Amino acid sequence: MFIFESLIWLVNTICFILYIALIIRIIMSWVGADPYNEIAQLIYSITEPILAPFRALPLRIGAVDFSPILAFFALRLVNSFLVWFIVRVAGVFM
Repeated sequence: MFIFESLIWLVNTICFILYIALIIRIIMSWVGADPYNEIAQLIYSITEPILAPFRALPLRIGAVDFSPILAFFALRLVNSFLVWFIVRVAGVFM
C-alpha cells in the first residue's frame, strides 16, 4: 500500500509544482520579466509544453489570454484522474 501512497504523493507534488510554475509565468507576463533571465527561461521551458496546445485555440480576447486558465483546469483534471486511477488500482491489490 505504501507504493500507491507514494505514487499519489508524487502525482500531487508534480502537479503542484506545475501550478506554481504557471502562476509564476502569469506574473512574469504581467511585470514584463526579462525573457533572457535563466530563471525565466526555466519557467518558460516548464510551462510551454502545457500552454502550447491551448494557445492554438482562439482563447485571446483583446490583450487577455485565457489559455492559462484552461491549462489550470486541464492540469487539475489530469491530476484528479491520475489519483483516481491509482486509488482504483490500489483497491485491486487490497
